[in-house]
Amino acid sequence: MLLHSVNLWNLAFYALMVFMATLGLWDVFFGFEENKCSMSYMFEYPEYQKIELPKKLAKRYPAYELYLYGEGSYAEEHKVLPLTGIPVLFLPGNAGSYKQVRSIGSIALRKAEDIDFKYHFDFFSVNFNEELVALYGGSLQKQTKFVHECIKTILKLYKGQEFAPKSVAIIGHSMGGLVARALLTLKNFKQDLINLLVTQATPHVAPVMPLDRFITDFYMTVNNYWILNARQINLTTLSVAGGFRDYQVRSGLTFLPKLSHHTSALSVVSSAVPKTWVSTDHLSIVWCKQLQLTTIRAFFDLIDADTKQITQNPKKKLSVLNHHFIRHPAKHFEENPSIISNLTGTSMWVPVKVSKWTYVAYNDTNSWIFGCINSTSMCRQGVDLSWKAELLPTIKSLTLRLQDYPSLSHLVVYVPSIHGSKFVVDCEFFKKETRSIQLPVTHLFSFGLSSRKVILNASGLFYNIELLNFGQIYQAFKINVVSKCSGVKEEITSIYKLHIPWSYEDSLTIAQVPSSTEISVKLHVAQPDNDSHVALLKMYTSSECQYEVTVKTSFSQILGQVVRFHGGALPAYVISSVLLAYGGQLYSLFSTGHCLEYATMLDKEAKPYKVDPFVIMVKFLLGYKWFKELWDMLLLPELDAIVLTSQSMCFPLVSLILFLFGTCTAYWGGLLSSTSVRLLSSLWLALKRPSELPKDIKIISPDLPILTIVLILISWTTCGAFAILLTYLYYVFKIVHLQASLTTFKNSQTVNPKHSRRSEKKSNHHKDSAVHHLRLSASDAEDSLRMHSTLINLLTWIVLLSMPSLIYWLKNLRYYFKLNPDPCKPLAFILIPTMAILGNTYTTSMKSSKLLKTTSQFPLPLAVGVIAFGSSHLYRVPCFVFIPLLLHALCNFM
Repeated sequence: MLLHSVNLWNLAFYALMVFMATLGLWDVFFGFEENKCSMSYMFEYPEYQKIELPKKLAKRYPAYELYLYGEGSYAEEHKVLPLTGIPVLFLPGNAGSYKQVRSIGSIALRKAEDIDFKYHFDFFSVNFNEELVALYGGSLQKQTKFVHECIKTILKLYKGQEFAPKSVAIIGHSMGGLVARALLTLKNFKQDLINLLVTQATPHVAPVMPLDRFITDFYMTVNNYWILNARQINLTTLSVAGGFRDYQVRSGLTFLPKLSHHTSALSVVSSAVPKTWVSTDHLSIVWCKQLQLTTIRAFFDLIDADTKQITQNPKKKLSVLNHHFIRHPAKHFEENPSIISNLTGTSMWVPVKVSKWTYVAYNDTNSWIFGCINSTSMCRQGVDLSWKAELLPTIKSLTLRLQDYPSLSHLVVYVPSIHGSKFVVDCEFFKKETRSIQLPVTHLFSFGLSSRKVILNASGLFYNIELLNFGQIYQAFKINVVSKCSGVKEEITSIYKLHIPWSYEDSLTIAQVPSSTEISVKLHVAQPDNDSHVALLKMYTSSECQYEVTVKTSFSQILGQVVRFHGGALPAYVISSVLLAYGGQLYSLFSTGHCLEYATMLDKEAKPYKVDPFVIMVKFLLGYKWFKELWDMLLLPELDAIVLTSQSMCFPLVSLILFLFGTCTAYWGGLLSSTSVRLLSSLWLALKRPSELPKDIKIISPDLPILTIVLILISWTTCGAFAILLTYLYYVFKIVHLQASLTTFKNSQTVNPKHSRRSEKKSNHHKDSAVHHLRLSASDAEDSLRMHSTLINLLTWIVLLSMPSLIYWLKNLRYYFKLNPDPCKPLAFILIPTMAILGNTYTTSMKSSKLLKTTSQFPLPLAVGVIAFGSSHLYRVPCFVFIPLLLHALCNFM
């Protein structure tokens, strides 16, 4: 039915939209590097010792528990409390298990064994019953309060010890990191109870999917507190993102707010973390061996030798985190490193007076390059410049500006005489401008058809390719590096590092030359307006090779960025398109007496110029003070477009792209729902005897009030989303029954046309009777089915948006029979009687309604409202949908 009402051009358009959406989805879910994380293994059987909580606490939080992680002899020894180590508390995230602590806990235990338990960490983990807090925010505050009680319980386990801790370190995965930050918002919480916070793949900026107001309110409370109290918050915080492999939480959401007076927070993507250099997905970030090793090294460097606990010195904390997570100099961390070193001894002084040289040695050392101070012949004292080096895969790199060291007379490379593994020292002097090459990126709308290239003919070791005009999240490119080498016998490695100076989201590509290497270039965080830095492709090359660098726009990755940053808003655009089609159907019923096909009205009414200009106009007017004051006076919420602008997420034409995707989804969704109704009606006819069209139209049947009251009671005593689902199933049942009746009528018309014509005349005669004596004709039934097809689309999206709270309620049914708080309860009270009436509604009873014209005019402004206020706050969308549904139901009585 739906396919026949759409011309071939429109069908081709919808197919094109599917193809483009598929390209974007493929880039998000598959267009990234393979998982290069090594699995972390336990060397002994892991054990989780349940910590007994006070009875009142256990009764208040029956679904939550606290565990101590251990293995082997450590687990046996610590079954008898009190404890003697350094407490670390792990908080799992959405649907996360307390057992996820085992990876980092096991690595910490091995590290403690290596130093004969001079220091060791006790890893605790909270069992949140794998709650879906990313989908339902009603339990976030409860989790926060429970964690506060856990911290107090943990510290009591060390009571009476010589070096008893006064605070704990917290590692929070996903939403667990947000819960940890929320601790500071509790009235009776003492900030000194936390000495360090490490979050892994935590969406700090905003929820991934704002499906209820409890999530958004929780975020607003936490972020506003941290912003307003930034001067008082001295908690050292590290946020680690997973990079492009993590499609559940995009890395841009994990970056903590940068405030000028809050310097104790660091945000970094795992691909930029030294000795890690890999992107992690949302789950592997908790077991990725490379990342957990880095974290544990940092934890042990944070220990204060005097207190045998994590240091309270904020400068040292930040220095350690910078050392391990931002820039590693290939040396062990030292709090107060000795900069001046004596170079006297038996070393042989070999002067080098050429601009480029290579030396092969057989042992490496931490301190390997020094600057001589006022030396004329042999250097006796030197400045250790090794601290300025940068550790990269397979190499250590150091670039020095000689102008910055006017007092140095020589540079000394120290090579120990002890034999070990082979390494090569390459050194060259060069002018900076000869190695910095500008490469403007291609235009966004070049679609990869054009490219720009640079050729590196000089035989240097290092190049800086400046990627001009690259700084927005909607830009995406493919860079191809082709290396050609002459006379190369051994395997040579080149490293290409994409450096983003305004955020720690660098990524590295290792290539064996000669080769052709493709690098994907896109951003997690857009360049701030006040930042003038340029993104760089740093190339650590071989002097025996020449390189050709080509850049071109990647259309599929641009679509991937649209999906990655705005995919969550798609339901709002789908519902906006369906509302426009719904309004068109209501108006056609008012003007012609017939309801047109859903697909026809979707093609005619779902136009972006009916929605976007109004949103753009309001956004523009809100820039004026008088309009903003008027807006606030009317208590209207903030425009979602302004929220996106504040997060640097506004793409050119992004709303148009999303609207087209939404219209396409609305079309195929309509096709799916109408096909499903037909299949279900065929099944109904196969199982039961054929039914007839209703002889008398009764909007309120005798059992309808009872059913409505029962469903409202279910909503009040259990879960609003559950009652909405039951009402939806009742509505679908009524429509399937109507479809089956119409099919039976048409079949009988084919078998006995004379009888059917008499029935048609009889039904037309009944049309002139009062409403409560109306008889339904075949044409009226078809009109009604067309209208119900659209209503099913709208109601299906409402049910889908309410599903998260239903899933949460079902999962916790053994603990709580009634969902509290319930985000869907107010909606259920209105939607249940409305849907119950609509299930018994036919177009015949609406045609003469005085309210029909007004009802047909409501969907357009409401479609605008859905985009204006619901694209970033999906929980608001049902509020815009139930208004025309309620008016539709009232049309049967007025």
